Amino acid sequence: MTMSPSVPVDDMPPPARLALDRWTWKELAHLLANLPMAIVGFLYTVFMIGIGVALTVTVVGLPLLAIGLHGERLVGRVERGRARSMLGVRIDEPSPMVLARAEQGFFPWLWSSLKDPVGWRTALYSFVRLPWGVLTFGVMAVSFFVLWPVLPFIARVLGNVDRAMVRGLLAPSDELERRIAELESDRGVVVDTAAADLRRIERDLHDGAQARLVALAMGLGLAKEKLTDDPEAAARMVDEAHGEVKVALQELRDLARGIHPAVLTDRGLDAALSAIASRCTVPVTVTVDLPARPAEAIEGIAYFTVSELLQNVSKHSAARSATVDVWRTADRLMLQVTDNGRGGARMDGGTGMAGLAERLGAVDGLFVLDSPAGGPTTVTAELPWRDRGQNPDSGRDRGDRGRVRTSPAERS
Repeated sequence: MTMSPSVPVDDMPPPARLALDRWTWKELAHLLANLPMAIVGFLYTVFMIGIGVALTVTVVGLPLLAIGLHGERLVGRVERGRARSMLGVRIDEPSPMVLARAEQGFFPWLWSSLKDPVGWRTALYSFVRLPWGVLTFGVMAVSFFVLWPVLPFIARVLGNVDRAMVRGLLAPSDELERRIAELESDRGVVVDTAAADLRRIERDLHDGAQARLVALAMGLGLAKEKLTDDPEAAARMVDEAHGEVKVALQELRDLARGIHPAVLTDRGLDAALSAIASRCTVPVTVTVDLPARPAEAIEGIAYFTVSELLQNVSKHSAARSATVDVWRTADRLMLQVTDNGRGGARMDGGTGMAGLAERLGAVDGLFVLDSPAGGPTTVTAELPWRDRGQNPDSGRDRGDRGRVRTSPAERS
């Protein structure tokens, strides 16, 4: 399964003990470095933020404040890196600042910079760190010479306070920021997938139907020249051209089916998945239990996901039978493809599983592969359910519930 963790995971240190272990030395170094780092952060914040706020009544005040908030992001990045290396705090980087485009002008840029919550939280962190840095430096300096037997426990308590500060003020503010980062990554996957599909369609048209139609045009041209001199040869060439037309039409139908099959548009997932199952090399049982048809985009992704999985069953599984189940649970569309083959499928096994997982992740879906050696292999896919828009063909949706189809191989 490929998904991004929504909550960062901390590499928590072991319980404190009397011995000065690796974690204690790291915490000591971090706490002693708090004072110089806090002084630098405090001076920067007072100079850039304080002066910027004080000069807001002038022309230079707000631009200086905006530049100061950009710098606070760099301060926060340094502090997060220090906390990761010394305290083991694993937190995500906040999402980049969403700035107005240059062509929109200076004031939109200024406004988007001034309302940056990450910069303001980092400024607050820099303010509170100075007294805390003085306290931790003094306590650790004294404890190192006077209270060294319990030094690990003191370092752990103060280190935990530092961890709480970093998580509270320097971590992404809420789930929304993490979601923005995920959507930015998913957008790249969608763009790459669309570009790959366009290249595939162009290649299929150029190497298949286009080449055949060119040959057909040349054949008809030769037949036209021979029509008066050798009618029998011209008739044979026209007959061959007729056969080429049929093959070209079939290739165009196959290409159109690969883009978006007509049966899916007209009759929904039940009929479309049954058509896929009929072309599989092993008997496939298809069960679709949906109260209505989902949105066109979700329906198309579900169709091509099952199509790819059944191709893998035909090529790699050595299975004797397979099943496809489709149902709805709350606001999710569930797909499950199972075969009784030899198993051992992996996400990096060259069967397109990783690509399917990326495509599903791009639309907020999930992909789970369970394939122990010896089988069976079960792939479960989950997609967000979106209701289909009203259209003239909505009456056809009623026939898509609770039916079981089998492929011709199984019926025979």
